[in-house]
Amino acid sequence: MSPIGPFSPRGQEATPEVASGQIPGLAGAPVRTPIRSGATDTGPGLWPAIAGRILTRQLWIELYGLPGYGLTLSPVLGGGKVTAFAATPRDFRPHDAAPGKNLLVGRFILAGASMEVEAPADPWNRPSPSRPFAVELHAFNWLPALMAQGERGAREALRLTLAWTEAFARWSPFAWGPEILPRRVINLACAARKMGAVATEAERLKLADTLARQTRQLLRPPGGLASRAERLTAAAIGGCVLAGAPGQGLRRRALSGLTGALKTTVQPDGGHASRSPEAGLELLLDLLTLDDALAQLSEPTPEAVTGAIARLTEGLRLLTLPDGRLASFQGGGPSTVARVAAARAHDEAATARTKAEPEHPPFGAVAGLTRIASPLLTILADAAPPAGGAWGASACAQPMALEIACGKDRLITGSGWTPASTDRQALRLTPGHSTLTLGERSLNEPLGGWKGELLGPRLVGPPIHVTTDQRDGDGAVWLDMEHDGWNEAFGLNHQRRLYLDQRMDELRAEEKLFPTPGRKEMIRQIAAPYAIRFHLEPGVQASLARDRRSILLRGASGRGWWFRTDGPDVAIEPSVHIDAGLTRRSLQIVVRGSARTDSESRIRWKLSPAGASGDPT
Repeated sequence: MSPIGPFSPRGQEATPEVASGQIPGLAGAPVRTPIRSGATDTGPGLWPAIAGRILTRQLWIELYGLPGYGLTLSPVLGGGKVTAFAATPRDFRPHDAAPGKNLLVGRFILAGASMEVEAPADPWNRPSPSRPFAVELHAFNWLPALMAQGERGAREALRLTLAWTEAFARWSPFAWGPEILPRRVINLACAARKMGAVATEAERLKLADTLARQTRQLLRPPGGLASRAERLTAAAIGGCVLAGAPGQGLRRRALSGLTGALKTTVQPDGGHASRSPEAGLELLLDLLTLDDALAQLSEPTPEAVTGAIARLTEGLRLLTLPDGRLASFQGGGPSTVARVAAARAHDEAATARTKAEPEHPPFGAVAGLTRIASPLLTILADAAPPAGGAWGASACAQPMALEIACGKDRLITGSGWTPASTDRQALRLTPGHSTLTLGERSLNEPLGGWKGELLGPRLVGPPIHVTTDQRDGDGAVWLDMEHDGWNEAFGLNHQRRLYLDQRMDELRAEEKLFPTPGRKEMIRQIAAPYAIRFHLEPGVQASLARDRRSILLRGASGRGWWFRTDGPDVAIEPSVHIDAGLTRRSLQIVVRGSARTDSESRIRWKLSPAGASGDPT
């Protein structure tokens, strides 16, 4: 694949901005995708964060960039020199060994881009084809596949690691940044003993020294609240691998701070504070690695860690759809069946479950994501506002969005945006998931410009308040959701009411737009054009019936489902879907019409198995 632009890991990379314009394939009509950067676009609560970041950011860059700073990371100053490795932590993530064969011949294929580097050359002193490629490269996410190639792979991994150490011995904002450093430390820690086994004495000492330096850097600022648990977990794992007093000191410091970090990051219901299911999955996998490393040292796992593992595991059960992948909300992708299964393999509750019990729980809520289900239908609804502040860097402005699986076929989903798709910020906007929009606008937008460079692309805009009410009946379940995000622009609230008939496996829904109670300001416009989107999983077939109100959907299994609505205009339109960082073409159902701002508007739709009797809703 040809490079999309050079990226130098030695410099600082600004947060990419998305220019205003059309989103090809996301909607039939142009969708405005501005990036907020002006002073009038930021609320008063944002300025303290901006001021604090301005004061500290350059300070740390100047301090860590000093020629003598590397001496402060020396293991000698930290209680002795590291001469051996202790634990060999297990990486619970499943890895495909096939890419390792390409790495042996110098072919790096990462994040949809490639680079050819024949030995004895290395990829470090040359531009990367893209920023996502550079992130994967410097995080050493290629290392597990290379280590799977046996002794030859371990020797090449050692060569590349020592070459990186020579090129990046001094701290740099990108290669040593909080986005990349934790992952590199974990990847190195899991491979260190195997690489040390094929190294000379001098090489082994260099390998131990670079791991110790990077682990110690994880315990220093900056980093931010949103990644604190991940950084301290990585530091504790690194401390478990390093033998002697230096390793013991590092893991004690990391574990002492990890208790508070996990309390903030892992919610009581098992959700991640960012509200991303995938973020919770990845943290769980890291904590399992830490638990394994401590067990190898015959050291007890702190109660905070075991408690977080238990809560994340329980939340993961609820957020796993029948196809074995995760629900895709709030910057979290579906991950893979193998990855989810690996994170759940330790779940004693799942192992002990009898065959009479369902594999997936039918009801519940995790981090504001509410699940209702029948034998054939599974619905996940985003019933909470997007995360704010530092947690909002991966949030999406898509309240009351839906993801629906029919059997094991995931039919209705979202755009699949994740932070890895930095050039697709527009997919974080309201039209990027299966929910309702007014005036082709977005409720919130990513922060851009110099403010976005300082704080990251967190969402900014008017606050969104979401209320929910769930009731269970005889063979049915109701889920009512409502948000006031459209109040400022249109003076309207949006209510989404779901009724799931569990006997007939039929979902009936009503979208209601109504004037905001108690609003006294006069809204000039009388009509507000709406669009209700239902993004389809790539590969789902959609056929519009003759009545122009019904659409037949078929997933991978071939089973048919009818989508019916009484909306005035129904169409099947092109869309896009992010899958493992790559953009794929897909389809979306769009119900369009116009709502009055001075009265109620109702649009009904339903989803039922093909062959079921009944007219369109």
